[in-house]
This record gives sequence, C-alpha cells and structure tokens, in this order.
Amino acid sequence: MITIEDHLDAVLAGAEPLPTVREPIERCHGLVLAEDCAARLAVPPFTNSAMDGFAVRAADIATASETEPVRLRVSGDIPAGVAPTSPVETGCAHRIMTGAMLPEGADVVVPVELTNVPAGPHALVEEVLIYEAVPVGRHVRQAGDDVAVGEPVVAAGTRLSAAALSSLVSVGYGELAVTRRPRVAVLATGEELAAPGSTPKPGHIPDSNTTLVTGLLAEAGCETVSIGRSGDRPQELLAALTSAAESADLVITTGGVSAGAYDVVKEATAGRGVSFVKVAMQPGKPQGHGLIEAGGRRVPMLCLPGNPVSVFVSFHLFAAPVLARLAGERDGGGPQRRMATTTVAWRSPAGRRQLAPVRLEEAGRVGDLPTIIPTHRLGSGSHLVASLHKANALAVVPEDRTEVAAWDVVEVIVL
Repeated sequence: MITIEDHLDAVLAGAEPLPTVREPIERCHGLVLAEDCAARLAVPPFTNSAMDGFAVRAADIATASETEPVRLRVSGDIPAGVAPTSPVETGCAHRIMTGAMLPEGADVVVPVELTNVPAGPHALVEEVLIYEAVPVGRHVRQAGDDVAVGEPVVAAGTRLSAAALSSLVSVGYGELAVTRRPRVAVLATGEELAAPGSTPKPGHIPDSNTTLVTGLLAEAGCETVSIGRSGDRPQELLAALTSAAESADLVITTGGVSAGAYDVVKEATAGRGVSFVKVAMQPGKPQGHGLIEAGGRRVPMLCLPGNPVSVFVSFHLFAAPVLARLAGERDGGGPQRRMATTTVAWRSPAGRRQLAPVRLEEAGRVGDLPTIIPTHRLGSGSHLVASLHKANALAVVPEDRTEVAAWDVVEVIVL
C-alpha cells in the first residue's frame, strides 16, 4: 500500500490549470482569478461624509455646547451623487448626506443629531444651531483611506467570493481574467445499480454515487457535463469513458477498481496507462488515476471506489485538490484541520489511516476543543451512506493506532 500523500502527489501531477477567459464580473463568483488586480480607483474615490449632517469648519464650532450653541448660516446642500458647487465659507455650513463629497473649506461633519434640525426629509433651513464641538476630521472619510490607486487588491489564484468581487468592483473592475470553470463527467459502474427512485430488482441497489459526486462537484464550483451509469462489460464502459471525456476536463468514475472478478474499470482501461493502487486508508483503499484519450485530447481521470462513504472520503482527499488545481488555485491551502475531543470509543484498522465521518459540535466543547461523535455506531464502514449527511468532518486516526478511547484528542478535517 502507498500513503495518502504519495497518491495525492500522483493525481496532482496530471492536473494543469485550465485556460484563462475574460468574464463580466457578475459571472465570476466562485471562479479563480487568473491575474493580480491592483486598484484602478481609490477607495473612497473622493473625500466624503460618513454621516447625515452638516459640513463645517471645525474652528467655527470649537466653542459649541448644549448651553451655548454656535449658529451657522446654511449656504449649500449636498446630496449623495452630486458634486459641491461652492466652498464652505467661515461662519457657514452645507447640509450633507452620507457618502456625499465633502466641499472645499469643510474639515468636519456634524451629525444632524447634534443640531437643532430634525432628522429625515425636510426643506433646507437657513440657519443651524450646533450643540457640540466636533474635532477636525471627525465623520469624514478621506479619499484613499481604504486603498490608493495602484495598490494590490486581490492576487491571482484567489477563488472569488462575493466579498472579493465587491472589492474589485469598488476599485474599478467590471470584467476579470479568470480560469475557466472545470467541466467534469461522472460515470458510476456496476450492473447492480438502479436509477434513483426506482424499485431495485433483487441484488440491485440505488445508485447514490452519481448524486453524491455531482452534488460535491456543485459545491466545489464545477460544471457537471455528463452523468452516466455503465454495467460490467469492458467495451461498453470504454465507449462511455471516451464519450464522457470528449466534453470534460476531468472524468470521475466510481466502482470497479478493487480486486473482484468484475472490476470493469480495471479491465476497460488495461494497457492504457491508467494506474490502480492500494492506498493505506480506510475507507477508500482501492484507487486509480490516469489519462483517457478522447478527440485528440488526454483527459485526466480519477477512479474512485464504489462504496458511497469511500467515494465521499476519496472525493475530499483527492478529487477536491485536483479540481482546485484545474480551477487555477495557486494555494488552495487544503481543507481546514483542527483538533477535537471524541465522546465515544471506536476501533481503527492497523496499518491504514482511518478517516471516520463524524459530527463536529462546537456547542459541546471540552475545554478549548469541540467534540466529535461518529455519524453511525458502526463507525467508518464504507457502505453507511444513509447516515452520511450527518457528517461535517472526518476524524483522522493515524496508521499506528488501532483504538480511539472516549475523550481522546484527535485531528479532524473540517468539511
């Protein structure tokens, strides 16, 4: 058996970032930025008011108080989106709204609550009473406070969140260079598979794997271009693989990779440069990877085991990093790992790293650590798919441990 790390290195070696495309920014959510972006505009782009109130000269209101307010003549009105047409002279004030450009001469904004003018919409008054001295710069947002023109904002290789896109819009971008979204074909193998919702024949089981993989692909920001099921005839599977690869950047198969008499993926790809290995992990020991020829292209293929929990674990350990590489992430950072305390005991196989689906609970903390509990009393059995939805983490038990005791501290991969 080989280590998880060695297998991951092997599957990543066949993955290269997909081509770069230019997209309107509203279509870039979840994609990976392909080039560094520096600010084209300052943020804020101009000095503006942080409050609804009055733009004044701080020196004019230095003596203002509740008992001795300062009276100023209102000489202008500045709504948001309108540039000031005149400066603030000594002894004067301009009414100003939040986000409106600060007029020349003003160096402070007095909130409307510190004046005799009621809040809300009303006609412009001729005079205003100021009941508190407000220091220079208060309630004023200076141009470039956040970012100056030319400063770096978002680096290439970043997966674009809503916040990142908002930041890029604020500094002047309406279109971005991004790595194209990965297109993935999914193919489940096995004569025993029945379509979702159908009544399985004797010896058949519902095909939950295609639903599982396509859902995980959607959560990873990928496009599923085809979904198929194939029986145990090698030529049928090879034709399905070739067809699936024609429109895909990656093909993911489930089943047919172990040591059985009908492990069709092994048979169909024999002599075609696809490697099958045993990885020192549980669940998910049998794995395969390689390239499939289609339409003059060589498309990466991941061959996952057939049991659903094995598929779930294998996807997170191997498929997710490959997809991140294809999508252009320079440093995906991998899944979040942390320590947790288990509330129950369980066994782990000798010589294999166990990845047990567990429920991570912050509410049940012991000291500084959250607690975990396996999602099923039978632990990490690869067939326990009906309870898999409860898992939000994988407990990692090293190869040299065969038992986990209640209240042990273990590492978990947060999903």
